[in-house]
Formats: sequence, C-alpha cells, structure tokens
Amino acid sequence: MKKAKLVLFLGLAVVLAVAFALPGCAPKEAAPGIVIGHPVCLSGKYAKAGEQAIGGIQAIVDWVNDMHGGVEIAGEKVPLDYKYYDCESKKEAVTSFIERLITVDKVDFVIAPYSSGLTLAGAPVAESYGVVYMDHGGASNRIFQQGYKYAVQTIGPGTKYHVGTLDMVHQIDPAAKRVALAYEDSEFARMVLQGAREHAEELGFEVVFERTYTAGVTDLTPLLSDLKAANPDIVLGGGHYEDGQLFAHQMADLDIDVRALSLIASATLPAFYEALGDTAEGVMGPSHWEYGVTYSAEGAEAAGLDWIGPSQDEFVTLFQEALGEPEMIPDYHAAEAGAAVLALVKAIEIADSVDSDQVRAALGDLEFMSFYGVWDVDETGLQVGHSMVDMQWQSGERVIIWPAEAKTGDPCYPKPTYAEIAAGEKCIPE
Repeated sequence: MKKAKLVLFLGLAVVLAVAFALPGCAPKEAAPGIVIGHPVCLSGKYAKAGEQAIGGIQAIVDWVNDMHGGVEIAGEKVPLDYKYYDCESKKEAVTSFIERLITVDKVDFVIAPYSSGLTLAGAPVAESYGVVYMDHGGASNRIFQQGYKYAVQTIGPGTKYHVGTLDMVHQIDPAAKRVALAYEDSEFARMVLQGAREHAEELGFEVVFERTYTAGVTDLTPLLSDLKAANPDIVLGGGHYEDGQLFAHQMADLDIDVRALSLIASATLPAFYEALGDTAEGVMGPSHWEYGVTYSAEGAEAAGLDWIGPSQDEFVTLFQEALGEPEMIPDYHAAEAGAAVLALVKAIEIADSVDSDQVRAALGDLEFMSFYGVWDVDETGLQVGHSMVDMQWQSGERVIIWPAEAKTGDPCYPKPTYAEIAAGEKCIPE
C-alpha cells in the first residue's frame, strides 16, 4: 500500500511538473506594471472601429512607456500594459471577457468596447467589481443615466452629434428649412436623432421626415423613397459604417438630391470613400477628431489647461507603428480610444494610486487638453468638455469644415447633384 501511494505521489508530481512547464499552464505572475484590459471588436459588425481603437490605445501605451517614462506613482515610473480579447462585436462576449480580464488577468482598469450597446452591456460587470470603466466609443447619454459609479466617457454624448451640422447649415443657408431624419434603430443612433430633432426645432427648421430603420438592414429603398417624397433640403442620418455606406449608395441610386447629406459613424472613415468612390463627394459627417485639428500644448497653455500626451503628428506616427500600417491615417475612433488612456494615466498620477475609487474621484475633477481636444466629465461621468467637428469629402479628401476655429477648408455647399457627380464633377467650395 505504501509503495502504491508513493508511485501515485511521484506520478502526480511528474504530471504537475509537466503541466506547469507547458505554455499557458504556469500560474499567472503578477503584472510588472499597470494593466488595462479591453474587450475589443476585432471582428464582427464593429471591426473597423475596433482596429482603429487598438491602434490608438497601443500608440498611447507606447508614448506613456517610451516618452513619458511610465506612469508616476509614489515617485516611481511604472510601465503601462495593454491586454485585449476579441469580443467579436457580441454582447455576451463583452460581459464574459470583462469578467475574465478582471478576475483571471487581474487588470487594474477596463476600456469599454466600441458602440453604445456593447458599452452598456459591459458596464454592470465592471460596476459589480468596482473597476473604473473607460468608455471610448459609447455615445449614448443613457449609459450615464443608470447611476453607474465607475463608467467614465471620453467620446461625448450622442445628442450632440448633429448639433454642429445644423448650426453650420443654419448659418450659411438660412433658406434651408426642411430637414429629414433617418437613423438606425440602435441605442446610439436614437440618441443622435433625439438631439438632432430638438436642435433643429430650436433653430427653426421643419422636420419633414423622421424614421428609424432596423440594425443590419440590407435595403433602405422603401424608407428612402418615402424620404424623397418629403422633399427635404438636408438629410441627417446613419448609425454605423455598413448602414451608412448603404444609405449613401441608395441615395444615389434613387437620385435623391439634397443641399446637404450628413451621416454619423460612417462618412468619416477612409473606407467610406474607398467603397463608394465619387458617390461620396460632398457627403459630410460629424467627428470627434480629424487629422488636421490644431490642438497643441501652446493652445492648452493659452486656455489655462494642462496638456498631456503626444502632438497630433506624433500620435499619427505611433498609431501607424502600432498597427504596422505606415500609410494609414487614424480616425476619431483611434483618437478617442487613445485619449481615454491619457485621461486614465493623468488621473492615476493625480490620485497617486491605482485604487479604482481614488482614480474615479480624480477623473471627476480632471480637466485637460490633448491632441484630441478638451477632456472634462460631469458628476455622472458624461463627457461635457469635448467638442465635435464636421468633415466633408471634397475631391476624395477629408476636409474639416466646422467649426470655424478648427476647420481646414470651407464647406462645399450645396453638394453636387448625382447627375453632376456622374459627369465627373467634384465637390469644390465656391
């Protein structure tokens, strides 16, 4: 019996020794620095935004470690680490991976996935573990109406997306009065619709058409045919990349000529013009950041704000190096994700701690400027400091056209008709 037990013990010891020698089987060692975790959309519906987010976050992590020297805590510089899993743009994967990141990977903080729906899905999990949850891509105001203590927004509220667009049209063309609103039936887009409707009415526009369409729609012809019959001057709509591309394509197919067309979360992406070609000429889109916006350390000093992070050009270079794409220009999905990390780093340094409660308190008091612009949240965690810009496709290039203090060019208004575009005309400001 003793011999049998000895053999069993030795056998078990060998099994354990082999197991711990295999990759992935050893006990997890404590992270050498501060770890941020991220259920990122690398596949599925939001893959394009997810790729941008990874590039933006990794760019800032590299800046923090290589140029900032790490995150300063208790007089020492601590490295920042970034761990992520592909949530495949699915809610159930988001909740599962957030729990895994917190309980297994022992991350210190969590970056939310892209989109309002996925951000909302993950918020209760981060909240239940008392972990700061940095929202970089969820614009719905509703996220911050649930009483979550640890959710903090960088992107800015959805109700503000088309405010600047309406202000611009109202200023340059007071005769344009008829507005059509057609948005995806999603958490984020419904908030944009609400804000657009309210602001349009405040400015004296007449909303002649208002409708939502199902997420994942493959044909917008019935809706757009009804929209055409309403004879609008301007059309505001969209939801995300795929439906925005479909929207613009079928507007052209149905020959719906309007003075202005602005689509959220799609028109700003380089892939939008790549997919549509000249059909995209004149299409506008609200953006949280576009390459060319002139935020700088000097501008921060003039505004009486602290500055943190790389310059715009430094960020672009770091982004390209992070993704191994030397020609890719980051869009606002990358910039807002990177800015969320900068806010977190600054709050950690102010709190002199990685304790979630102390860092959350510091985030609530924080106001600063980075390459992304101004960052400031209210008591609920809703972003109130950041301002939107509007861009437009002109001769195949993205041009910032609003507001005046941020623009890189004048608006092309009214946009060319589809017959003019078919004849080779580009969108060129008068």
